[in-house]
Amino acid sequence: MSYLEHTVKHVPTGLRKILFMNWPLAILLTSVAGVGFLMLYSVAGGSFSPWAEPQIKRFGLGLAIMFTVAMVPIWLWRNLSGVAYGATLVLLVAVELFGSVGMGAQRWIDIGFMRLQPSELMKITLVLFLAAYYDWLPVKKVSRPFWVLLPILIIVVPTALVLKQPDLGTSILLLTAGGGLMFLAGVHWAYFAAVIAAAIGLVTAVFQSRGTPWQLLKDYQYRRIDTFIDPSQDPLGAGYHITQSKIALGSGGWSGRGFMQGTQSRLNFLPEKHTDFIFTTLAEEFGFLGGVSLLCLYALIILFCIVSAIKNKDRFASLLTLGIALNFFLFFAVNMSMVMGLAPVVGVPLPMVSYGGSAMLVLLLAFGLVQSAHVHRPR
Repeated sequence: MSYLEHTVKHVPTGLRKILFMNWPLAILLTSVAGVGFLMLYSVAGGSFSPWAEPQIKRFGLGLAIMFTVAMVPIWLWRNLSGVAYGATLVLLVAVELFGSVGMGAQRWIDIGFMRLQPSELMKITLVLFLAAYYDWLPVKKVSRPFWVLLPILIIVVPTALVLKQPDLGTSILLLTAGGGLMFLAGVHWAYFAAVIAAAIGLVTAVFQSRGTPWQLLKDYQYRRIDTFIDPSQDPLGAGYHITQSKIALGSGGWSGRGFMQGTQSRLNFLPEKHTDFIFTTLAEEFGFLGGVSLLCLYALIILFCIVSAIKNKDRFASLLTLGIALNFFLFFAVNMSMVMGLAPVVGVPLPMVSYGGSAMLVLLLAFGLVQSAHVHRPR
């Protein structure tokens, strides 16, 4: 028994749960959100409206959600995992039927005070359901074909619905996070090797088919690939976003131009500077050191989640914590790769920094589950 556990042994249960929370993780999340508030204030030209103020309010609501979720026993979340997954699946179908349209995509449901994006919620409920599935499934059955097929279906169905919206970025995250959790649960590596080999074969076939009668993609889709490989081919068209992003990243240098001194963002050259491309604003104003500092905060969040999962003797809680950590990693890895030109622009926000209600609240809900797993772990 640790010193903290011995000290709070006779403390009332509610207060004991608060003391047992992973406070370093909560402080790190608040620090990252603070970076986001600062950057949203900057891109608005030194004003809390229209982005920083509502983001601060959402963070306050998100913290309340995180603490509330953390107080609920982890076994209850395991029992509710199927209901949560099913309800989110229904919401995805509802988006398809009568969702709100924005920027050419149908991804949201208007619930009055905000627009809910069910695909964001699916990132968490999918991990929750898969963790419960592998907690229920005996370890000796994990790699048997039938028991591998079921989680594949659990992953593919919501991915197909999200892809239809269309939302390529989120669908890729769902596939990757689901597959990653299967690997963490102990599914044999041969299945993943087969998938990787098939993906390489498909990519090869796509490129080999270009200009042939059996061409697999449309001409405009090939042009998008060309632009991703060399944005200078169309600097004022499809390559504009990534070209301006690279200019902003490069102009920041080692220590940046200074707070609110970024020319690319101030003069509105940067696209979506308050959402998907907010990292480029940070890098332009605070330079390489600022970008690495944010990356270190993200890395520490991942590290605290991994340590918590390793120490947890409950299989469900451990898998859930690792799955959420993997999801969080994919969020910032894909966003940063995208704005640096290392990955196609797919519309994935920078977690806790980019402006957005659904993403912020869902992430804090997810970390509430991580806190619940930490607070209620066997001691």
